[in-house]
Amino acid sequence: MAIHPPEERIWWNEKLTKIELTWITIAFLWGLVMFFAMIYWHMVGEQNLSNEAYKIKPDVFGERTEAMTEKYTVREEGDTGIPVVHPPAGTEVYMLARLWEWWPILELEKGKTYRLHLSSLDWQHGFSLQPTNINLQVHPGYEMVVTLTPPETGEFSVVCNEFCGIGHHNMVGRIYVVEPGPVEYLTDGE
Repeated sequence: MAIHPPEERIWWNEKLTKIELTWITIAFLWGLVMFFAMIYWHMVGEQNLSNEAYKIKPDVFGERTEAMTEKYTVREEGDTGIPVVHPPAGTEVYMLARLWEWWPILELEKGKTYRLHLSSLDWQHGFSLQPTNINLQVHPGYEMVVTLTPPETGEFSVVCNEFCGIGHHNMVGRIYVVEPGPVEYLTDGE
């Protein structure tokens, strides 16, 4: 119960005052500015990638990733023998997220274009490519596809930025970008 209730109980029939109309106008115009700023920044700011999303069963995505890995592995790294995959430019490249790893390690060529497919086999994960500003949500049952053309060589870290459990802090993957050149695969490859 209000201390001083309004004299007119049906307040929505009251005429707007000048100050109310001013604030409504300011809020509406600011909303328009923000809407068009997001569109402009997406196109000009080079921060957000235009991507595609498709429904996919996690086991199907896992099979595609394993097939690509088997075909284009060039070496293995680490104590567990994580495969390093060097797919040819223009091919479909797969990287999967699962507790608590990004698999496999990718080796891409500078200046070449790839379609990177990302999905999760278990929980929601965040794909953050450091030190660039690429940030995507990766969900099980959905395949995110991003077209990439690496502009420089180097080692890039893939960090999960969505808390995914007790081993979340260890969920770091890698993407190497190298100069174009001949490649020797561990298997028959192509």
